[in-house]
Amino acid sequence: MEITFFVSLLLISLLNTTPFSYGVETICGNKYITQNTTISSPNGRFELGYFKPALSSNYYVGIWYKNISPITVAWVANRVTPIPSAAIHSSKLRILEVDLVLLDGAQNLVWSTNVTAAKLSSVLATLRDDGNLVLSGVNSKTPLWQSVEHPTDTFLPGSKFGYNKRTKTKQVLTSWKTPDDPSPGLYSLDNDGNAAFQLWNGTDEYWNSGPKFGSGILRTLKPSPAFNFTIVDNENESYFSYSIIESVISRGLLDVNGQYKCQTWLEPTKEWADIILVPPQQCDVYAYCGPFSICNDNSSLLCACLYGFSEKQRGLNQFFQGCVRKTRLRCEEMERFRMYTNMRLAGHPHNTTAGSEAECESICQKNCSCTAYAYSNSSGYCSIWVGQLFNLKQLGKDDSNGSTIYVRLAPSEFPNIKDINSHHLSGKLKAIMPSISVAAAALIACTIFYICFKRMMRTSLKTTEHAMEAMDQVIDEDTDEKGIGVQFFTLQSILEATNNFSNANKLGKGGFGPVYKGMLPEGQEIAVKRLSSQSGQGINEFKNEVILIAKLQHRNLVKLVGYCSQLGEKMLLYEYMPNRSLDTFIFDQTRRRLLDWSKRFDIILGIARGLLYLHQDSRLRIIHRDIKTSNVLLDEEMTPKISDFGLARMVIGNALEANTKKVVGTYGYMSPEYALGGLFSIKSDVFSFGVIILEIISGKKSRAFFQNQEITNLLGYAWKLWNEGNVMDLVDDSLHKCCKEHEVLRCINVGLLCIEEDPKCRPTMPNVFLMLMDESMILPRPNKPAFVTRTQTCDDSSSVPLHKPCSNQLTFSLEGR
Repeated sequence: MEITFFVSLLLISLLNTTPFSYGVETICGNKYITQNTTISSPNGRFELGYFKPALSSNYYVGIWYKNISPITVAWVANRVTPIPSAAIHSSKLRILEVDLVLLDGAQNLVWSTNVTAAKLSSVLATLRDDGNLVLSGVNSKTPLWQSVEHPTDTFLPGSKFGYNKRTKTKQVLTSWKTPDDPSPGLYSLDNDGNAAFQLWNGTDEYWNSGPKFGSGILRTLKPSPAFNFTIVDNENESYFSYSIIESVISRGLLDVNGQYKCQTWLEPTKEWADIILVPPQQCDVYAYCGPFSICNDNSSLLCACLYGFSEKQRGLNQFFQGCVRKTRLRCEEMERFRMYTNMRLAGHPHNTTAGSEAECESICQKNCSCTAYAYSNSSGYCSIWVGQLFNLKQLGKDDSNGSTIYVRLAPSEFPNIKDINSHHLSGKLKAIMPSISVAAAALIACTIFYICFKRMMRTSLKTTEHAMEAMDQVIDEDTDEKGIGVQFFTLQSILEATNNFSNANKLGKGGFGPVYKGMLPEGQEIAVKRLSSQSGQGINEFKNEVILIAKLQHRNLVKLVGYCSQLGEKMLLYEYMPNRSLDTFIFDQTRRRLLDWSKRFDIILGIARGLLYLHQDSRLRIIHRDIKTSNVLLDEEMTPKISDFGLARMVIGNALEANTKKVVGTYGYMSPEYALGGLFSIKSDVFSFGVIILEIISGKKSRAFFQNQEITNLLGYAWKLWNEGNVMDLVDDSLHKCCKEHEVLRCINVGLLCIEEDPKCRPTMPNVFLMLMDESMILPRPNKPAFVTRTQTCDDSSSVPLHKPCSNQLTFSLEGR
């Protein structure tokens, strides 16, 4: 194994180690940092403040080396949430209660240390000599939070790098996206919990230090005045830490190219010198050159495109991003393959067996999504690749580990048939030139077999054709004459848009499968919902969602961009929502502070508008059946958009309800009549909306635990506070200073009306929207909600006037999912 970067530290001159000291410049009380102010460590080596990368229009708060130019940043606070130049005025980094927070010019929360349950009257933030920003009590040396436990791309002397086996947490270095963009890049370095360092490109590991941090050599070394290290691996934690003489500036850096570098600052030459590189060759970084390219460490041109491909367009200061086809594949018979020899094969092949190379080629040729193949004569394995090719490397002439790969190209890339590799031609000639006697015998045998087998296969073929029609033609008699107006995308185009469904593009996972971020060739960002074959959503649900969303157009409904149903895959392409779903805000201790009352009220109204459209204003009456916070997406302006129509149902004419034998949805949002009896109606969606209102106001989940033996959910807790006259106690703590009490009380009242047990007692969405908007309207008093014992019976009338109270006498104890 190559020598690790730790051994390289022995090259540093031998001097006495100087202990680190505490910083004297702090952030506390009314002392804060603005765009034009900084604080420094006592030894003058590190500085904390705002910085703006050279080619960026965004500002970040970070720690950098004070006397090194150009600026060398060691840590970034808000790398995920930068402050645009337009919002930098009046921005502050300050102490708020027991948290260190970053506010933009409008005083919106951008970043926070998110310290909780700290019983301290005052705290301060100190920048120490080792570059560690520490948040602690004024009279306490015990850190509440420290930056070295949340590193970005740099490992500093004196800090731990490891894994806490009890809390299952670890320090992870993540590269910058580009030299001018601190947001998380492709590459990461972590400890796998077994005292081994691992380098990753997304989910693909490309280097491992070996056990004990590869420390077999380190354990034989004696401590020196220049360098000392600590390795701990016990039942509680495993970590590596090192110290170095104060006069030498050293760091470990995971750079944007995916290499981990042990570096030292050379004052005479004013540059960072690489002592050790891991891995030592750039081409050993997984997918370093991007898709459809070849990496060659022995060439002056490290990355080059495959024949028939051209380099992706690059912006300023961007790296080689890979290659794209000059001519798209169309699954034509005349498409051919180009041979590349002595190669390290691409990652993630699909392996099968084949009797010959010609058979392997035929397997790939018949699969429209197959882009390349390779055949091993020794094992008989046929490897094929679907979608983009990553990690191809040209090996040296003396390297005997190389393989041959054949890459699929359009017919136009072969203007002369003689240009096709003679290897393919000769292989095919050998396959079609048997002796005449053998050919005749084979022909006779095949003819007899065909006649005998034809009838038996006909039934099977029809069954297969029907299955493929159901999969590839999901839009049929339910569409209107003009079609649904939604584009069909090929599987190949989606693979290219999502970087072959890379983990780096994964946005999350729902009940029906993962969702990936993608980029279409014209630059449009999309979210791809890839339905899992193990999910409960089959062809009917998929077809249902395509048809319904295609016919619905409203600013509070997510827009369907397209769909794909090919080769067993079912995918839906939506407009990309940069702020993800509502639940990621209101249930997160830090991000919930970004939603003041005005934004929350607008979100409540937006959801109400969307449901009003579904229930009344659209040409189809739609019952969603799965309204919940995770199905409400937020665009860049925080406008809510209802999504996920896989369970939605149309009701005919003026019908308001229907029945199903299969109850599907999410407990906690599901109305009692639907959960227990399978009866769903527009009032089922009203119930779910009421739950969402209470969640938005309280910041608590509907199934949250409350310290009361008689209360097991949010609905019961809200009802208890309402009866006691303390309903404002329900409001999220972050809203108390900014909310309009009369609006909050009106929303809680409406929410409690929506969750009444008997659907007849609940208002319709037109009434709900009117009650939310008209402050002059006198609202009826709500009755006990579902899941709580009731003592009265609701009137049997089909509709309930807004002024008429109503109650029921049922007891439910429905458990959530």
